[in-house]
Amino acid sequence: MKRFVSAHQTQLLFYFLSVFLMLGLICLSDQGFGQTDDSLLSPDILRKLSLKELMNMEVTSVSKTPEKLTEAASAIQVITGDDIRRSGATTLPEALRLATNLQVAQVNASQWAISARGFNNVLADKLLVMIDGRTVYTPLYAGVFWDVQNVLLEDVDRIEVISGPGGTLWGANAVNGVINIITKNARETQGLFAQAGGGNEIPWLGNLRYGGTIGENINYRVYGMGYKRANTSLTDGSKAKDAWSMGQGGFRFDWDAKKNDHLTLQSDFYDAFPNPDGATGVVAIGGNVLGRWTHRISDKSDFRIQGYYDQTWRDFLNGFTESLKTYDIDWQYRLQAGRRQELIWGGDVRLMDDKMQNLALFAFLPAKKMLHLYSLFVQDKITLVNDRLYFTLGSKLEHNDYTGFEYSPSGRLAWTPAERQMIWAAVSRAVRTPSRIDRDFSLSVAPGVPVISGDDFISETVLAYELGWRVQPFTRLSLSIAGFYNVYDHIRSAEPGPPPAGYPITFGNGVRGNAYGAELSGTYQPLAWWRLRGGYTFLKKDLSVKPGSQDLNKATAESNDPENQFLIQSMFDLPARIEAGFVFRYVDKLPDPIVPAYTGLDIQLGWKMSKGLELSVTGQNLLQNKHAEFIPSSPSPREILRSVNAKLTCRF
Repeated sequence: MKRFVSAHQTQLLFYFLSVFLMLGLICLSDQGFGQTDDSLLSPDILRKLSLKELMNMEVTSVSKTPEKLTEAASAIQVITGDDIRRSGATTLPEALRLATNLQVAQVNASQWAISARGFNNVLADKLLVMIDGRTVYTPLYAGVFWDVQNVLLEDVDRIEVISGPGGTLWGANAVNGVINIITKNARETQGLFAQAGGGNEIPWLGNLRYGGTIGENINYRVYGMGYKRANTSLTDGSKAKDAWSMGQGGFRFDWDAKKNDHLTLQSDFYDAFPNPDGATGVVAIGGNVLGRWTHRISDKSDFRIQGYYDQTWRDFLNGFTESLKTYDIDWQYRLQAGRRQELIWGGDVRLMDDKMQNLALFAFLPAKKMLHLYSLFVQDKITLVNDRLYFTLGSKLEHNDYTGFEYSPSGRLAWTPAERQMIWAAVSRAVRTPSRIDRDFSLSVAPGVPVISGDDFISETVLAYELGWRVQPFTRLSLSIAGFYNVYDHIRSAEPGPPPAGYPITFGNGVRGNAYGAELSGTYQPLAWWRLRGGYTFLKKDLSVKPGSQDLNKATAESNDPENQFLIQSMFDLPARIEAGFVFRYVDKLPDPIVPAYTGLDIQLGWKMSKGLELSVTGQNLLQNKHAEFIPSSPSPREILRSVNAKLTCRF
C-alpha cells in the first residue's frame, strides 16, 4: 500500500511540476511563439458575452435538441465558462454554486452535498448529473461521488442546470433536477494553456492543456491537471486532517468528417485520495472513453448515436472495495412530422457490472451483481399557434432489474405573448429507482445476526406541477421566475423489525409529502463593462410518515435544506486590463441537524499582464473566519475556512 501511495503522490507532483516549468519557460518569453495566430491569444471564452448573446445562447438539456435559452419551457439556468473563470472557482462543485436553483454545501475537504428543490444530503439521490452526455452515477446509492467528478474548467463551454423533473428525456433519478456539464469542441481549445497556483485552501494546483489539428477537419486537445486541498477545521479549531489530492488527464478529438457528419472521441482518467473522515482515507481510481456520431439531415432533422465505457474503483482501506464497470449506448432521432410537429425519439441500453469486496459484518449481497437498464422515449412538440403557442407531450418507458417497468410522462405548454417574454406550465412524473443500498445492503452485529437488511424497496415517485415566466423587460435586463408544487410518495424510511428486539431494520417506502417554492433568477448589465447575475430561491417542504409505517427517523433523514438562499455575482472590466468581481451568497439555516445560516463573499482580481499571461487572486469566504455548511451523521462536523489563492495563467 505504501508503494501505491508513493506512486500516486509522485504522479501528482509530476502534474504540478510540468505545469510550473511550462509557465516558467514559455509564458515569460514570446519568442518561441512569435508566429502564433492572434485569434489564439484571445479565445472566445475570455470575452464577456453581452446580454443579447446570453439570451440567444442555445441549450440542449430541456428538449434534447438545440433551442434558444429564451424559448426553453423549463426552469433552466446556464453557467457560462466566463462566469466560472470570473468567480475564481477551482473545482466543479465550486462552479455549481453559481446556479441559484441548486443547493450546494461543502461537507469537508472532499465531500459535497448537492441537490435541487430539496432532499439534499451527502448521499443525495434525486439529481441526474452528466458530463458531455455521460451519466456520472453510482448504483451503490443512486447518487454521485463528487470527489472524483472534475473537468478542466478552462474547457467548460457551459453548465446547464434544470430544476424540476427531467425523467421523460433523461430517465430515472432525474427527479428534482438535471445538471449537464458541456465542454468545448476541440476546435475552440487550440494552442497552449498552462496554469499554476496555490494558497492556504489549495496548497498547489496545476493545469496543462494543448490543442492542435490533424489535417483540415480533425481537432484535438490533451490535458493534465492536479491539485491538493487543505484541511478543513473541527468545531474546536483543530485540523480535521482531511486534506487530499487528485490527478486527472485526458484527451478529446472532434472530426468534421463531412458537411453533415461530426464525430467525437474523448477520454478521461483520474486517481485520487479523498479522506472524508480524517483517518484512513480512500483510494479512488477511474477512467472513461466516449464516442459520439451526429448526422445532420436537415435544419429540423438529425440522428445521434453515442456509446461510452466507464470504470471506477474505490478502496476504503478497511477491506471494503467497490469496482463498477458501466457500458452504455443510446441513440436519438429528431424529425419534422408535418408542418406543426417536431418529433424526437430514442432509446438507451446500459449494463452496470458492480462488484464488492465485502467485510464480515458490512456487506452488499450478492457481492457481484449485473444491473441491466433498457429504455425508450418519445416526445412530440406541437405548434398550436405559429410563433405563439406550443404543446410538448412525451414519456419515457424504462426497465430496471429491481422494479421492472417504470414510466415518466410529462406535458408542457409554452406561450409567447410578446417577442421578449414566455409563459410556460408543466406537469411531470419522475421516479427514483432502487439502488443497491436500498435492496442489497446488510449490516450485522455478528455473523448471521443482521441489524440492517435489504427488503422489497420500490421506486420513489414525484408528481410535479410547474409554472414559469421568462421576460426581458428592457435591453439590459432579463428575468426568470418559476414556481413549483411537488407531491412525493414512497420516500425511503427505516422500518424496525419485529419485537421485542426490533431488528433487523429494513428500508421501506413509508414517507410521503410535498414541497413547494419559487426560483427567481436574472441578469442585468448596467454598463458595457459591468454585468450582474444572480437569483433567489424559496423552498418549503412537509414530509410525514404514512399510515402503517414506523419510520425510525420520523421522516427527517432524507432531506436537510435551506428555506431561503440568495446569490449575486458581479463582474467588472476595469482600465489597465484589470478584471474584478465578487460572488455574494446567503444560505438559510438547515433544520435537522441544525446548521446556522451563513453569508459568504468571494472576491477575485485579475490582471492581464500581457496578451498571453494573466495573474489572478481570489479570496473565498471572506466574511467569516470559518463556518459550517452541512453536518452529516458521519464524520464529525467540519467547518470551512477563509482562504486566499493565487493563479498564474498562460495562453498561447
